[in-house]
Amino acid sequence: MSPRATPISKTLSRPRDLVGPAARLLQARYSRFVGLMKMALPAIAAALLGLIFVWPKLAPRDEAFQVAFANFNMKAVDTLSMAKPRYFGTDDKNLPFTLTADTATQVDQQNMAVALEKPVADLTNKDGSGMVVNSDVGFYRQKDGTLDLMGHVDLFQDSGYEMHTDSARIEVGPGNATGDEPAHGHGPSGTIEGEGFRLWERGKTILFTGKSKAVLTMAKNKGKS
Repeated sequence: MSPRATPISKTLSRPRDLVGPAARLLQARYSRFVGLMKMALPAIAAALLGLIFVWPKLAPRDEAFQVAFANFNMKAVDTLSMAKPRYFGTDDKNLPFTLTADTATQVDQQNMAVALEKPVADLTNKDGSGMVVNSDVGFYRQKDGTLDLMGHVDLFQDSGYEMHTDSARIEVGPGNATGDEPAHGHGPSGTIEGEGFRLWERGKTILFTGKSKAVLTMAKNKGKS
């Protein structure tokens, strides 16, 4: 009598019997790993996000600027311009002056020199009097306080006198000015012209140089003696 065979269908009736103990152990470890990552990944993401906001405060300030301006080359900038600039200052006698313009363009960084469009210099004396000078263009050397004016240079005084020429150099601090081109002026006392001029103390004294001509106007006395 032959031995009785066990049906194959009975030995493979349960799928878990096919994978075996080793596979079940691996599956259990994988499940624990997935559970751990579900908790760990959000924590890691939150830590990285916090580091992004905190890092600029932890990093040295110089390094932060180096990163911000790494692609900015100052040598590539030819000129620096400013609209409506205003310069304020006082001389050794504490007398104020103001210099304004439509635009200012840096042309010499070492000497702090700027080219000006429509410059206006306002210089005031202790008694409140003073003069205002303007022109088409100017060149201001802030280091030595000189202002070169060119094109329709006009000088006005509070006393009613004015002078016109084509170029002038002004020492902004003391309020002195010189010019070597024809100049002409007029005011309550008459008119005057010359081949050049010299001016001191913010217009208190004006000298016309070279061949000069003056016409004095005497006020008529309308009263009766």
